[in-house]
Amino acid sequence: MPENPLPTEQIGRSQAQFEEKFVPGAAGRRRRLLLIALILVGVLVSGWYYSYRRAYETTDNAFIEGAIIQISPRVYGQVLRVHVEDNQHVNRGDLLVELDPADYEARLAEARARLEDMLARTAAGRAGLAATTTVTTAALVQARAGLEAARAQVEMLRARLGEAAAAVRAAEANLEQARARRAAAEAEAKRAAADLSRYRALFEKDEISRQMLDRAETEARATAANLEAATQLVALAEADLARAQAARQSAEAALRQAETAVRQAEGRVKEAEAGADQVRARQSEVQALSAGIELQRALVRQAELNLSYTQLRAPEAGYITKKSVEPGNIVQPGQALMALVSDRLWVVANFKETQLKRMRPGQPAEIKIDAYPQLKLRGRVDSIQSGSGARFSLLPPENATGNYVKVVQRVPVKIVFTDPLPSGYKIGPGMSVVPRVRVR
Repeated sequence: MPENPLPTEQIGRSQAQFEEKFVPGAAGRRRRLLLIALILVGVLVSGWYYSYRRAYETTDNAFIEGAIIQISPRVYGQVLRVHVEDNQHVNRGDLLVELDPADYEARLAEARARLEDMLARTAAGRAGLAATTTVTTAALVQARAGLEAARAQVEMLRARLGEAAAAVRAAEANLEQARARRAAAEAEAKRAAADLSRYRALFEKDEISRQMLDRAETEARATAANLEAATQLVALAEADLARAQAARQSAEAALRQAETAVRQAEGRVKEAEAGADQVRARQSEVQALSAGIELQRALVRQAELNLSYTQLRAPEAGYITKKSVEPGNIVQPGQALMALVSDRLWVVANFKETQLKRMRPGQPAEIKIDAYPQLKLRGRVDSIQSGSGARFSLLPPENATGNYVKVVQRVPVKIVFTDPLPSGYKIGPGMSVVPRVRVR
């Protein structure tokens, strides 16, 4: 019998462990299936996370921004009424603060009285100018009208002279043409008469027929008639030339007379202008008064503006904050009375520079506000700043000095809301948000 025999329970357990390791069974198959399922789940989760990281860029370094307008008076005065309280919502044009308008109403009344006085003085000056210039202006107008009429007459006579000269040239051309025709007709008549004499001599000798002699006589008579007609045409052309020359001489005489009338009219105009010196002096006075009226109107307009500045109104819709004014306070121009947080809000997200590779304006974004985790707002990328935030800080880093350590920079990205902000939530500048931009 061997020493230290193994107990029966221990032998059974060892055998079961051996079978579990080396003999395939239901428990082994379940473990393998569970392991495979865990591996598949891990692969799916890894793939989803990888695709999510490639499709979205997010950062928790983001805040709400908005227009904060300082409400300040533009004139000096005492506060009469304050119509708003801290954290009150106002619309564009709502009355915020009233200053005492009494001083500015008095200044406006004074400016208007001075304007009325200036208008009365100007009206009197214009009446005197009209009385002074009635006769002088009439004479000047009459002289200028006479000058214009004389000049028009000269122009008309010059045109008539040009027409007469053209008529003379045309008559001379017609005369030359008529004389040429007469010379040609005379030559033809001489030739026909010579032919007729020769044919008669031949007929007497019975060398030609009677028909040929008759034909020669007919031609002689015809050429003689042509010569007579050409001679008459020359006479008519000479008469036309004489009439055209007479008309030209008449036009030249009339033109000289009209030019004399122009010189006389110019003399009358100079006399009338010399008498208008006093009129011009009065006109200068009236112009100076008119300029004074424009200046006084500008002063009235400025007084009206100063009076309107006693009422401070909201430049746009938003919430009142930092109110530091009460009725009775004396305020100065430019003094901060309160701040208006505009309803125009947006998000400034400081993304790492390595996150901007695929980010473009117009890409959709989802915005979560830390104060309201259940609220999700939609927006879009409006613009990306040209430069990192550190470069525009009060003391930008000087990387060219000392030991350089590379640091990933952050670049501000402006994200605007595409949906109206929900009512019932207090959302304002400085609140932390987490935007998620879809870049793929």
